[in-house]
Amino acid sequence: MPPSRDEDLDWLYGRSPRPPGPEPTRVLPPAADDPSAAPPTPSWDRPAAPPPDPRRVDPGWGRTPRTPPPGRRPQGPAGPPPAPPTAPGGRPPRRRHPVRNAVRALALLVALALAWLVGVPAYAWSQVGRVDDAPAGERPGDQPGQTFLLVGSDSREGLTAAERKRLGTGKTEGQRTDTIMLLHVPPGGEPALVSIPRDSFVDIPGHGENKINAAFAFGGAPLLEQTVEQSTGLRVDGYLEIGFGGFVNVIDALGGIEMCLPKAIEDRDSHLDLPKGCQELDGTTALGYVRMRKADPRGDLGRVERQREMLAAVAGEAASPATVLNPVRYWRLSTASARSVRLGEDTSLWQVGTLALAMRTVAAGGGLTLTVPVSDPDASTSAGSAVLWDEKEAAAMFSDLARGDTSDLQQYVR
Repeated sequence: MPPSRDEDLDWLYGRSPRPPGPEPTRVLPPAADDPSAAPPTPSWDRPAAPPPDPRRVDPGWGRTPRTPPPGRRPQGPAGPPPAPPTAPGGRPPRRRHPVRNAVRALALLVALALAWLVGVPAYAWSQVGRVDDAPAGERPGDQPGQTFLLVGSDSREGLTAAERKRLGTGKTEGQRTDTIMLLHVPPGGEPALVSIPRDSFVDIPGHGENKINAAFAFGGAPLLEQTVEQSTGLRVDGYLEIGFGGFVNVIDALGGIEMCLPKAIEDRDSHLDLPKGCQELDGTTALGYVRMRKADPRGDLGRVERQREMLAAVAGEAASPATVLNPVRYWRLSTASARSVRLGEDTSLWQVGTLALAMRTVAAGGGLTLTVPVSDPDASTSAGSAVLWDEKEAAAMFSDLARGDTSDLQQYVR
């Protein structure tokens, strides 16, 4: 007698042991729509299904997956994506970011350029010579703005006989000033570059009346600075001096300087034979051009104008992009300038920067260039032929500078 359905369920849920012996075949009634259908096999007699592959999900829940024909990509999920490649050491490789890398490279180049632009002048600054320029005696009080004394020394010291011949400096011993200028930078307004003729007849403390360039021969920078302060009433805040050889080196470091001559110049004493018009002058020729006096009908007054013109041109060329963006020229100019100039003991790097910016403004035509008002350019004095100032106009001009006001100085331009 076959077991009842309840007995099957008791065995299935563990309420009674499985009946001993083989399970008799149970005959189920055929389906209504398939008279020939065979009865299903009991669940405990069916073959166990293979465990699912953990690497893939079988959408058929136990159905045998179809094997795609050769050359065809299997359809449907094919398991997790392959593991990404790893760099040596088991770390994943870094992802490349072209834009970010380009920005970093550009930032590095900018940093290196700034380091070069700042580092070269800083190195040159450490090589600059110093000179004691502190004047003796009572000095003018502090004044608005800053006033710099610029001196071109005609000392032959350090020049060989061959260099003296090439530069046409002669054999005069000792030192004198070939160029004397005052650069005044007011708190507001245009800077003013004022030439003081080297043959100006003034009182030199302790030495009586003489040409102003003799003060440099008598007592060097301190006495010259004292004489200038006493004669002008201006307090000198910074001092810069350059000699013959230094001037030539700076011009050559720039690759020459362009000057436009209103007429041809031929002067044997200065070794000059120059045509009319714009032309490039090397250091030696430029020195002869600014020192020439005998071939100039205006004498010392014509020379100070050429000196201002040359100084402004040098300042403009030194600050031009062609110099700043050229590493070779930038290095040569910085090192040549450091070897060529001497600064006052108390002249700071900040003051030199102020001076350079003011000279650049003058070179660009944004400043004033003038000479001390003169009443007689060829007066007969105890020191020989000398230049006499117009005392009234000179006093008025220096009074404006002492107040830091350059707005009315145009009237003194000659």
